Amino acid sequence: MTDTQMIFLGLLFVAVSAFAYGVAWLLFRPRTAQQRLYAAGGGAGDAAPDGQWQAKVAGLAAPLAKLALPSEGWESSGLRTRFMNAGWRHPSAPILYFAAKAGLALGFPLLLSVLLGVSVGGLPWGVNETMFAMLVAASLGYYLPNLLLSLRIARHQRELLEAFPDAVDLIIVCVEAGLGLDAAIARSGEEIRLRSPELADELHLVGLELRVGASRERALRNLALRTGLDDVGALVTMLVQADRFGTSIGESLRVHADGLRTRRRQRAEEAAAKIPLKLLFPLIFCIFPSLMLVLLGPAVISIYHVFLKTMVGA
Repeated sequence: MTDTQMIFLGLLFVAVSAFAYGVAWLLFRPRTAQQRLYAAGGGAGDAAPDGQWQAKVAGLAAPLAKLALPSEGWESSGLRTRFMNAGWRHPSAPILYFAAKAGLALGFPLLLSVLLGVSVGGLPWGVNETMFAMLVAASLGYYLPNLLLSLRIARHQRELLEAFPDAVDLIIVCVEAGLGLDAAIARSGEEIRLRSPELADELHLVGLELRVGASRERALRNLALRTGLDDVGALVTMLVQADRFGTSIGESLRVHADGLRTRRRQRAEEAAAKIPLKLLFPLIFCIFPSLMLVLLGPAVISIYHVFLKTMVGA
């Protein structure tokens, strides 16, 4: 391999690493102090000041997004629901998503062609194998945003699921203190913001829907649709039935909150029980070989020298 090829591969590695780090930072970046203060003041997370640069990037990526954007009907499809489950409510989110699909589907084959062009002596592939490799690279680039969206949905739902029992406890306290259910949900959303800004935003949207005149049942069912969680759906069904049949909301919430806390404890116990199995393979393939090498290495060397001297003497 020549020096030019090594320099090119090094620059390519730096570029790909920077791109992967940038995508991970955009998806899983920590909230800054300004964002936390803005959220503590009652603003929704998606309306934070960092939405301005998203709109600018979306304007630049709009022509590229048209290559992967469905012709019609995607707004009412399951993909729109997945955006809500991921917490992406900004208008530029679909444009950035489809632009990423189109850009990666075009960029990965180009990257593969560049790699094949700078490889030493080329690869012993024919035209059909090269076209198949580029097709696989294009498919990988096209479906990679789907994987990132699924990871974002799992992270968002886990955050909501962990904080949801605490929010229900706050609603119980507010209801038993004399507040109505609508006011209790709004107050709980304000108090839970420091614990979980994502859940606070969802409860804040429920309050906004109630203020504009939506019925309580519709607002709660929209909450279950946005979160996509079975626990939230069960709570919404329980509240709708309690409101319809005139039963005590406080008592119903207390029973449901006890079940939520029990399920959260069971999930924690299940995760703790999986730790030994997850540690088994790293211990066997990574730690035990090095440990055996450190412990038995000197003894094996000594035995080898003793047998070597014995064989030479014989």
